[in-house]
Amino acid sequence: MTVQDLIGKFGLRTAAGEKGLGRLIKSGYCGDLLSDVMANAPEGCVWLTIQSHQNIIAVAVLREMACIVITGGHEPDAETIAKGESEGIPLLLWPGSAYTLAGSIYSAGIT
Repeated sequence: MTVQDLIGKFGLRTAAGEKGLGRLIKSGYCGDLLSDVMANAPEGCVWLTIQSHQNIIAVAVLREMACIVITGGHEPDAETIAKGESEGIPLLLWPGSAYTLAGSIYSAGIT
């Protein structure tokens, strides 16, 4: 599944990083503690988090993630959106809980 497929399947909203929408999603990771995500998130993952500050973009670049989904209706600030655009990291928005979306993504075959 590509990031674009994920957006279409789950009705996610794109906030930044449209040039990375063709990336292949290999797995998923949920976490809000940046040090844990930096240590454990797999390459090519979709990362679900409530964090919305620009440090999430740096973590996604470091771990070579496919995309970030900010859950719970949280919104990124202008600096985070700009950083996502400049780094080509798709930054997606989901109004519901990470738990619900993670279960749906897992059911769709992304493990």
